[in-house]
Amino acid sequence: MIRARLASAAVPALILLTAVMALTALAPGGVASALTQQPEPAEASDALSLDDLDALLDEDGEDAVAPWTRTEIADVVGLLAVFGLAMVSFAKKSKRLKYVSLVVAVLYLGFYKANLVSIVNVFSLSQGNLPDVRISVPWYLMIAFTVVSTVLWGRLYCGRICAFGALTQLLDATLPRRLRVELPPSVDRYAIYAKYLMLAAAFLYFLASGDFMIYRYIEPFWMFTLNGNVVMWTMLTVLLVATVFIRNLYCRYLCSVGAVLGLISNLTVFRITRWSECKSCTICERACEWGAIDGPRILASECVRCDDCERIYHDQQKCVHWIVLTRRSAYPKPAGA
Repeated sequence: MIRARLASAAVPALILLTAVMALTALAPGGVASALTQQPEPAEASDALSLDDLDALLDEDGEDAVAPWTRTEIADVVGLLAVFGLAMVSFAKKSKRLKYVSLVVAVLYLGFYKANLVSIVNVFSLSQGNLPDVRISVPWYLMIAFTVVSTVLWGRLYCGRICAFGALTQLLDATLPRRLRVELPPSVDRYAIYAKYLMLAAAFLYFLASGDFMIYRYIEPFWMFTLNGNVVMWTMLTVLLVATVFIRNLYCRYLCSVGAVLGLISNLTVFRITRWSECKSCTICERACEWGAIDGPRILASECVRCDDCERIYHDQQKCVHWIVLTRRSAYPKPAGA
């Protein structure tokens, strides 16, 4: 019970923390100003006249507290709104709100802003090559939200925020189920590790060559900018056609970012509650579209917190746990039995 309350309290806490980070960075004297302010060395100042010194101080002051443009503020507010919608849908376990958040992710984060976590971010972080805070607050917010939410709940970014993941989920909800082909469990069990091989290969290639552009051939996220060559568009077409038959194909088996978040998910604090009846019941395992449920256990590295199984857990008409409790209360054992 205490763990459930902490998990519920963590949702608004994460939203509040993200908002505070954004406001701190946006403030004229905040983090951005502190990092961009570069005072002149003392020995250089001694050689200047008072008029020259005043002019330099005025120029530095203008740079340090440069006002934010409406576009920059709108970017931060828009991103916080997307995060807020995703977290509300997650907290309420509302299927309707989830699909609303998926549509918003595709339209706003995908086609409008093209703002997704990429393997390029992993390359940059590995080298300590971080963008300037003053002009990259949305980037820092996206990375911070993704990492913190993954540690708290698992791959929530993949299930709610990623525009490409949202697109494949919307395809899955729209296309006829008769087109779907499920990989045999014996194949799926090993296929999920392909994304880790993809991550390792991409990272080793980058270390050897320093070529960031490899991302274009292992990630389809560039599609939202409509900027690709013939080879890239051909590969994307093949991927999307294959996704018609194997749902969430890229996210489940090929996504390098998903592999990174899958590794972080091993630290997840608030995991999905399982009942003792889950050892023999397979209702949720059959309902899981991500292959994240294997008998009595949930694979944290594969779970994207899509809510499908959690809605079943709380449905007293479907979940075996509640059905058993209902029958026990209706037909109590005789005293001494």
